Amino acid sequence: MTRKTLLTKGTVVDGTGAPPYQADVLIVGELIVEIGRCEKPRECDVIDCTDLIIAPGFIDSHNHLDLQVHEDRPERIHQGITGEVVGNCGFSPYPATQYAADLRAFASGLFCSQGEWGWSSAGEYISSISNSKTEASVASLVGHGSLRIATAGNRLGPLTNQQVASMCDLLDDFLKAGAVGLSTGLMYVPGSSAPFDELEQLCRVVAKNGKTYATHIRSYSDKLVEAIDEQLELARRTGCRLQISHFQAAGAANWHLQQIALEKLERAHDEGLDVAFDCYPYIAGSTVMTMLMPAWSLDGGVESMVARLLDPAQRRRISSEIVATLPWRWHDIYIAGVESEKNKKAIQRNLLELSDSAEVDPVNVMLDLLIEEKGMVNVLLFNQSESNLKQTLSHPLSIIVSDGFYVKGLPHPRLFGTFPKFIGTYCRDHQWITLAEAVSKITDMPAQRFGLKKTGRLQAGFIANVTVFDLNEIDSPATYEQPTLPPRGVKYVFRKGTNCLSQTNQLER
Repeated sequence: MTRKTLLTKGTVVDGTGAPPYQADVLIVGELIVEIGRCEKPRECDVIDCTDLIIAPGFIDSHNHLDLQVHEDRPERIHQGITGEVVGNCGFSPYPATQYAADLRAFASGLFCSQGEWGWSSAGEYISSISNSKTEASVASLVGHGSLRIATAGNRLGPLTNQQVASMCDLLDDFLKAGAVGLSTGLMYVPGSSAPFDELEQLCRVVAKNGKTYATHIRSYSDKLVEAIDEQLELARRTGCRLQISHFQAAGAANWHLQQIALEKLERAHDEGLDVAFDCYPYIAGSTVMTMLMPAWSLDGGVESMVARLLDPAQRRRISSEIVATLPWRWHDIYIAGVESEKNKKAIQRNLLELSDSAEVDPVNVMLDLLIEEKGMVNVLLFNQSESNLKQTLSHPLSIIVSDGFYVKGLPHPRLFGTFPKFIGTYCRDHQWITLAEAVSKITDMPAQRFGLKKTGRLQAGFIANVTVFDLNEIDSPATYEQPTLPPRGVKYVFRKGTNCLSQTNQLER
């Protein structure tokens, strides 16, 4: 018999940005069938939502949980997440070709993986999710770095015309098979060496298929404005829908550049370009430590990097370049995850602390860690100011994401708390944004940006992805020191009509 659920007496925030209103929501099977004053059908579960908000299920449209989405992790449900977009920053777990080992070495630091994994195509990967136990709606971007490795291995430099054409053909196939767009990671090797022409050809494929181009741009620090200019030019030339990933100005010396870059995005939008950006509600970010290395030092993969670090002359060159260009202060860089037991004690300590303890320069502490861990080090980076954070979270062109991933250590608290924190701390407490606007940024707006059909809104005929929360209670207590504390205030989460989380209130038949 088809399952029916009636959510009664709640305050509906429908995801469109419209003001909240009182209504019931009737779910039948996997669909929302009615919103308003609904009669209770026979054989129907009834949930009293008095003093609660009924909203569309939250969509995390930028994370690196490409492997974990198969597992339906409970910490995602507890945040109210019903949809995920993976394959970000140039990393996707496909295509795994004769260079599958290089693909795993490239992506394992963000995918938090061991052993062999990989799918031959987008279609195979998407099918693997649909056949897993997860009930979340999962969409995938095609990673440019993964495409490059599948075509030419993990090496720097321009590709041949034939290789670029092969990448374009693969991308076209994957988009037609259901991938929602292309992502680039232009600070990660090998994508960092891609010339403009290569990106332009790929973006033309994206535009032809009506999909989205999401980009981790070439710089978020002193070259932020130039990096934004490059991506806007790609959008102008190709007509692709452009999504700037985790937009911010990193490093105190560069905070003033955010306003300049933001004005460029605003002007481009006013000119008619389909451009927006995403951001997360924290002043710190997280990534792999190898991203802090000069790109040339990573040519050929991690083994080649380690060999260079063991060569005194090359190590001196690497060290000098890092010191000259690093936008972060040493005390802004914390160790989040390592592979070995030996270095577990470094987790949650910054490079300046480790330097003082070892009586070694911070840069050499960093390089020694990379050698000992064979490149598998995750870091927490304190990037931005509170005022810059307010500007991005409240901006009409922004959507809110977690950018979360697991580590072998302590993850960033955004993995466990992004969406409750955004609504509780920044919407309810700081009042940086209205509730209707906040909900839209994590529901309908990401659904529109990535072409996710029949989701992101409370509307009859849409998929019954629904999150019910207490606005007075919702928030995340997770901190950088205790990042895995569960959020509070999310009461019910429906994924495709299935009640996955029920913490309080009386359920009656």
